[in-house]
Amino acid sequence: MARWAAKALIGCAYVSIPIAPALASLVFWRKRYLRDYRGTMRNAHRHIRAMQAGPALHYFQDVAGRERQVPEHIEGECIQCGNCCMDHQCMFLEPAGPQRFQCGIYHSPLRKASNCGSFPLHSHDIARYQCPSYFVVDTRKPVIPIVPVTAQ
Repeated sequence: MARWAAKALIGCAYVSIPIAPALASLVFWRKRYLRDYRGTMRNAHRHIRAMQAGPALHYFQDVAGRERQVPEHIEGECIQCGNCCMDHQCMFLEPAGPQRFQCGIYHSPLRKASNCGSFPLHSHDIARYQCPSYFVVDTRKPVIPIVPVTAQ
């Protein structure tokens, strides 16, 4: 089911490329997407190709259908490297300084419902994007072996 949903999302995204600038401007209240129509279409195409590399499937398998309890404990904080933004291919990623980036739609409720709102969900996310600031913490308690006592 997740594979079908990911393929349907990618297909709909490709069909909507011509209206992507207008749609993004309307949904996120940012005129720049419409002002730079051709650039936004190029970025949308690049964004969709990056989604095909795994994030769309990851969303439907792990984010939308995830269990209540995530099996790993992750710590760290964002240093705005932009790696998790589909390796700098997200159409909403904006420069925020030298080697720093920010999400252009960070405060949108739609962003919170996407992959972005759940990063990192598990160690696979951290490894996929070579995230330098998040890490998995082993929270397992040590196991004390119990040896049965035999009567002599």
